[in-house]
Amino acid sequence: MSLERQVRAKIAGKRDPVKDKEAQEWIEALLGAKFPAGSLYEDVLKDGTVLCRLMNKLQPGSVPKINESGGQFKMMENINNFQKALKDYGVPDIDVFQTVDLWEKKDISQVTNTLFALGRACYKHAEFPGPHLGPKPADECKRDFSEEQLRAGEGIVGLQAGQNKGASQAGQNIGASRKILLGK
Repeated sequence: MSLERQVRAKIAGKRDPVKDKEAQEWIEALLGAKFPAGSLYEDVLKDGTVLCRLMNKLQPGSVPKINESGGQFKMMENINNFQKALKDYGVPDIDVFQTVDLWEKKDISQVTNTLFALGRACYKHAEFPGPHLGPKPADECKRDFSEEQLRAGEGIVGLQAGQNKGASQAGQNIGASRKILLGK
């Protein structure tokens, strides 16, 4: 098996049809329209028009121009506009898929992960009334320590600092000891 085939198989193995379906149902619920019957999830998303409409639903005007027709570059421009709107909406760069992941169907699982990141970002926008995708991110648990409490910790040497309180391996007999046999 060639290396390229192994890589493709590994990427395809990461894909979770349940998550793909969840993402599709979330998009359909927000847009109020079902994907065409018999069409594949990645084929509907490929030209970026559905993704741009999704962003405009979440944040009106975030994608000012959606290319409904045109060549390959116009469709890839839709995907790039979607990605820019995602970042503006609060999705971290690390969660955003590469254009080729969708356009050339190189890594659809990454596209789904991006949609889940977008679903998590919706929690940060209180004005968003619609359904959410994925678990709610943890709330910040900010703690304020007094100067006295911070100073108290300076006198304590933690065990991770290399101190082991006199522990050694003396007395441990792991396995049989080595015997050196000298010739006769």
